[in-house]
Amino acid sequence: MLEIKPQTVTRSEVRVPGSKSYTHRVLIAAALAGGQSLIDGALFSRDTELTAAALTQMGAQVNADEKHKHFEVNGTGGRLSSSSREIFLENSGTSMRLLAAIAALGQGDYILDGSPRMRQRPIAELLTALQQLNIPAESLQDNGCPPIRIGGGLVEGGPVQIDCGVSSQYLSALLLMGPLTRRGLEIEVIKGPVSRPYVDLTLAVMQRFGIEVEPYGYERFKVFGGQCYQAGHYQVEPDCSQAGYFWAAAAISGGEIKVHGIKPDSAQGDLGFVRVLEKMGCQLRFEDDGITVIGGPLQALEIDMGDMPDLVPTLAVVAAFANGTTVMTNVAHLRAKESDRLAAVATELKKMGITANCGEDFIAVTGGQPKGAVIKTYDDHRIAMSFSLAGLMVAGVQIEDEDCVGKSFPNYWSVFSTLT
Repeated sequence: MLEIKPQTVTRSEVRVPGSKSYTHRVLIAAALAGGQSLIDGALFSRDTELTAAALTQMGAQVNADEKHKHFEVNGTGGRLSSSSREIFLENSGTSMRLLAAIAALGQGDYILDGSPRMRQRPIAELLTALQQLNIPAESLQDNGCPPIRIGGGLVEGGPVQIDCGVSSQYLSALLLMGPLTRRGLEIEVIKGPVSRPYVDLTLAVMQRFGIEVEPYGYERFKVFGGQCYQAGHYQVEPDCSQAGYFWAAAAISGGEIKVHGIKPDSAQGDLGFVRVLEKMGCQLRFEDDGITVIGGPLQALEIDMGDMPDLVPTLAVVAAFANGTTVMTNVAHLRAKESDRLAAVATELKKMGITANCGEDFIAVTGGQPKGAVIKTYDDHRIAMSFSLAGLMVAGVQIEDEDCVGKSFPNYWSVFSTLT
């Protein structure tokens, strides 16, 4: 358990690790490419290590240099190896969903499993889509959740419908697989997708690897078959969702915090969080070497957070210090994350004396005077990091199982400790 000591934040500059979403996708694209790819600025965390290990198990050669945030990947040219061993992905939902489709390009059966929480996380819609393509895909407990079995082989391709009301990762999985099918894919999205910027991110990575896709809004996608991912030298940009914790720290403290390396034209949807803070009363400064948020008196707002789901816990903590009731909508899919994030956030805010209510598709937080509390993290990295922010302003905030941040930001506490 870690106790956060209140402190005055005046002016700080921080660096955050590479984007988790980019790192997963670039690792997969490099593993599917022919030849050697170099990946700089990558995130080294538990989740990305699981993806790298799984790709190694499927035939790619992935060499990691954690000190220099560098991966060297010798790709498979789309010819994945069979695996007699189960691929264990703990609670990395991104790894599970993206690799479920990629496994269809391999040889023989693949079993993908995870932690007890992973066994509660839905994947049925993706399995249904794979079945439409005549790919053997099943939930071994017949409940639409892992463990799952995917049968690898030559994928013909063709038309496929996908329900992305729970996760855009189902769509990203099909997009990443599609170029290596014989006929390509004609994807129709029949619901959603939620978290649309993550689809944009997938398309951006594919384009960088020389893949051609024709999107028609977010409803239809034509992925041409018989393509090849091109090996090369790729750079991962800093993670905007991780930057969000420090921008939020500026917001609630009234201080000034710059996050280095974030560019205003980033394809990451979580960059939009700075505009949310601006609407609440913060000032922004865009510079060549990063983006600065300057805190001020905060006002509540109502906002659709469907495109920034990872920032909902962070915004909820900011809202606890704002004047009025902040309402976040289009967030039902947060119940299927590492924890039920809506329930977890509401429960922990109530411990701090803050009024917080959540429904099927919203969470509402009324600002007040938070008090110290022991914060349960539910083995969820984003709960731990979000509630640490409250400790900057409130005595007695203690974070249980603080090491769970290793899932996405292993050195979070050391970066957090540099705030002055």
